[in-house]
Amino acid sequence: MHILLTGAAGFIGMHTAQRLLARGDTVLGIDNLNDYYEVSLKQARLAALAAHPGFDLRQIDVADRTAMARLFEGPRFDAVVHLAAQAGVRYSISHPMAYLDSNLAGFGHVLEGCRAQKPDHLVYASSSSVYGGNTKMPFEETDPVDHPVSLYAATKKANELMAHTYSHLYGLPTTGLRFFTVYGPWGRPDMAYFSFTRAVLEGRPIQVFNHGQMKRDFTYIDDIVEGVVRVLDKPATPETAGGAPYRIFNIGNHDPVPLLDFIGCIETALGRSAVKQFLPMQDGDVPATYASTDALHRWVGFAPATPLREGIERFVHWYRGYHRV
Repeated sequence: MHILLTGAAGFIGMHTAQRLLARGDTVLGIDNLNDYYEVSLKQARLAALAAHPGFDLRQIDVADRTAMARLFEGPRFDAVVHLAAQAGVRYSISHPMAYLDSNLAGFGHVLEGCRAQKPDHLVYASSSSVYGGNTKMPFEETDPVDHPVSLYAATKKANELMAHTYSHLYGLPTTGLRFFTVYGPWGRPDMAYFSFTRAVLEGRPIQVFNHGQMKRDFTYIDDIVEGVVRVLDKPATPETAGGAPYRIFNIGNHDPVPLLDFIGCIETALGRSAVKQFLPMQDGDVPATYASTDALHRWVGFAPATPLREGIERFVHWYRGYHRV
């Protein structure tokens, strides 16, 4: 297939591109290479993709309406994987406009491009954050998600609503994937596992929020990519959502891990102990996430299962090699 992949320089974007290229697809990647975190890491990811003859990159911001319209005036894409977004719950509290531009306007431009080109399928990144303060565990796709606790979460829920509208009005097959705390090699430096690893190796204390009383459903990057590709190959059909070709799936490990156990995995992999600074809960955060993956398994016969300890060991091995520490 000829696939458009937005956010190609991102963590999930790079790994997804590698998987698609390895199976013979051609991938046109776009990314704005913003400086939310170090651009050098994004460039290194792109360098790993550039050696593949099936990959092409254009530096485009999805929030740029003119550039996005021009992109979709080119050859038709068989499918679109939309992973570009302004990420981060805490950053959305201090920089809300970045989320309105990228996550709302940017997604609207992708939908409009798809309306014009009519690809076979649009798969896009949602987030476990849409569940907000839900206390029913595990989180299921049928649970109400009407009370987000961060603007980031609100924009991701808005994406799901926007996609449903385009599926309903224009027959565009869309599938949203609610990712649960993705980690692994080439990961994002703003994520806890990355910053904890860096701090421990540099001898600095780590900040442990909610005094460590938190649980997360950590999902290894290879499992995320497997889910993305399997879903991409099975477009939503009209009978799945009240007549609209629209689906939503969780992609999580279905195994919430206490934060202190998670830190223990990092300490074991590094062979060093962390100095912990216990702090209150951060605004916009939630105490626990836990994914039901029954719907995903029924649809594509797959559910993530990589053990956290194994995934953290792979990440630490990559981190030491990349940073030469």
